[in-house]
Amino acid sequence: MSTALPPAEELALVDRELAQLDARRSQLLARRAWLLHVLHPPVPAAPRAWGPRAEASPPSVQNVLLTLGGVLLTVAAVAFTLVSWGHLGIGGRAAVLAVVTVATLGAPVPLLRRGLVSTAESVAALGLVLTVLDAYALYRVALPGSGAVGYTAAAASVLCGVWAAYGLVLGRLRIPLPASVAVAGLPLPLWALAADAGGLVLGWAALVTAAGTAVVAERATARIAVRVVALTVGGGMGGWALLAGVWFSVSAGSVAAAFAPGALLLAAGAVAVYATWRTPAASTAGAVVAGLAAVAAVGGVLRAAVPSDWAVLAYLLCGVALLAAPQRVRQGFTIASGTVAAVSVAWALPAVALVLAVPLTTLNGVWAGAPAFPHTEPAAPLVLLTAATALVWFPYVWSRCVALALACATVLLVAGPSLASFLVTTAAALAVASRPGLLTWGVGRGPAAARESTSEDASDGVSAETEPATLSGRPSPEGALAVTALVCALVTAVGGAVLALGTRSATFVALGVLCALFAGVAVAAAEAVRTVAACSAVVAATGLVAAGAAAAGLPVHQAALALLAVPAATAALGARLRRHPVALPVEVTGAAAGLLAVGLAVPRPAYLALVLALGGLVAAATAVREERRPVAGWVAGGLFLLATWVRLGAWEVSAPEAYTLPVTVPALAVGVLRRRRDAQVSSWTAYGPGLAATLLPSLAAAWGDDHWLRPLLLGAGALLVTLAGARLRLQAPLVLGGIVLGLDALHELAPYVVQAVGALPRWLPPLLAGLLLLAVGATYEQRLRDARRLRERLGRLH
Repeated sequence: MSTALPPAEELALVDRELAQLDARRSQLLARRAWLLHVLHPPVPAAPRAWGPRAEASPPSVQNVLLTLGGVLLTVAAVAFTLVSWGHLGIGGRAAVLAVVTVATLGAPVPLLRRGLVSTAESVAALGLVLTVLDAYALYRVALPGSGAVGYTAAAASVLCGVWAAYGLVLGRLRIPLPASVAVAGLPLPLWALAADAGGLVLGWAALVTAAGTAVVAERATARIAVRVVALTVGGGMGGWALLAGVWFSVSAGSVAAAFAPGALLLAAGAVAVYATWRTPAASTAGAVVAGLAAVAAVGGVLRAAVPSDWAVLAYLLCGVALLAAPQRVRQGFTIASGTVAAVSVAWALPAVALVLAVPLTTLNGVWAGAPAFPHTEPAAPLVLLTAATALVWFPYVWSRCVALALACATVLLVAGPSLASFLVTTAAALAVASRPGLLTWGVGRGPAAARESTSEDASDGVSAETEPATLSGRPSPEGALAVTALVCALVTAVGGAVLALGTRSATFVALGVLCALFAGVAVAAAEAVRTVAACSAVVAATGLVAAGAAAAGLPVHQAALALLAVPAATAALGARLRRHPVALPVEVTGAAAGLLAVGLAVPRPAYLALVLALGGLVAAATAVREERRPVAGWVAGGLFLLATWVRLGAWEVSAPEAYTLPVTVPALAVGVLRRRRDAQVSSWTAYGPGLAATLLPSLAAAWGDDHWLRPLLLGAGALLVTLAGARLRLQAPLVLGGIVLGLDALHELAPYVVQAVGALPRWLPPLLAGLLLLAVGATYEQRLRDARRLRERLGRLH
């Protein structure tokens, strides 16, 4: 920047301009503050009242006082009427009470004119209570010998009318009308009781009361309290009527006797639908009640006409018929139908459990004969089949899954707990697991929509049968059905395999068929189903090998050798499948069979060592594959080591070095190779485990050994390890060898130290300890410096 002015003059000019700008800025800021004050004047804060802050509003205090006053007055009135008041008898008390009641009921009129609504409500409530006491006093004075129940019914009717008229006249009061509706539920049931009518008549009385309260609830749309009380009373009375109808319907001994409670149930259902017809939120609940009532009514008649074993089927058929209901009540009737089906299936489940429990009886004696068939309910298969057929038409995944499980249970009940039924059910379930799209027709869209869109799906080249089963994340219909079918197949396969243990031939037939079925599904099904099927095939093959060994008369420890064929075969199959998703599960299942072989060989150490060695050989062969090497290599080494130890134990070798040296030598060799490949590997990682495997057990044995040979050899070995660590500047050999050498030398000097300490005076050890502490304290800083230097020297080692 260049100007005509000299630099000193230009600097003075710039300073003056900046000073003017600062002055102008201050003026503008002051003007801005004044303008804000004019546009938004501050609101004066309300003066803070002295004294404590109020914790309750005046209306709340008023309501509490009025409520307490009303309660106290009510208590006083009850005491006056029921107990006594001076020399007045019950007649005098009744007359006084009547006058007080009239005055109390009239008091709300001037109170409402003055706007004291809450006070009027309290006085009116007291007046309603006084009318009840008047009715009691009238009974004691004029009608002491009449029936109490009948008089109560008449008094309730009169009070209901009086309270309703009082509430309509004084429309601003909120208590009389709901109170009249609440009392309206008493007259008819009480009159039925007074007339000694039967339980069915009492149910009709309750139902008529419920219908009347339903009408009141429908018309009292402007009064919420009246509507709530009416629905509550109606619900209670309607529930009473339903329970009475169900009880008499179930206990009816003939078809004619079942018609009367059936009519009561149908009428109760109609009242429930009417009560909720104009309330969308409650219409479904009313339809459910109506549907259940219809099933109980019609099913009760059918129950009386058929044998007792088929009663559940009769109710279930009535429940299935609800699915044809009109659209208005279809949702509620569908829920009612599902409820009936669930109860029916629950009734049939004990029969299914009994059939599934039959195979367990064969475990008491393998190959001792086929078990006896139990007796089951004759209607149970039809109940399950009917429920399954009805559930298939529901457009939901869960309904198809439940229907599939019920179909499998039906097959078992029809054919009985036989090997053929278990195998056929397993085969059918596996077929569905392989092709679940056959049962997903219309799922999520409804049967009608599915029928309409079948041609569209075909034209697009997409069908449910060709879609894969999605068994991870959010399951698709195919995935859910595949899982259900697979679970059913596994349950029936286990039952069939256990049941086949009754005879030798059945065992081989069942295990062979199951192995073939699961192997076939493992080839044709989706990935997740394929994996489970492949593992199940391996389990069946293991059972076949075990059965063959038992049939050949081999003892248990020799059968363990035969079982090793399973992990060997799965390892070979895994080598062929390579990185296929099924390979790893199959190999793991085969390894589980190897563990079973190890468990069988435990009683015979010699055979156990052989089994472990052969298992190590299979693992070593598996470790040749790069993807299995990290795990299989360690497993092979561990099995070989265990085989060596078991063999040494069988030879009664007691020296720990015989067990530890076979670990130390290869471990050190592996450490040397690793250090050559990666010089940054720590000596603790490379040599620490191998050295500790021999030095530490030998040190523990040397401390308990009274002879001189083991401590001498251990000391010599530890000295060599220490010198090697110092020569090669390796931390692990230096530290481990030095510690073991020091402790071994201490073990050799311990008797002499004990002898010397015993010869000294008893006061000398505490004296020496005190002096040692003083010396350490005096040279603490120096010792810390020396320790730090030693740590740095060790840290420079590898």
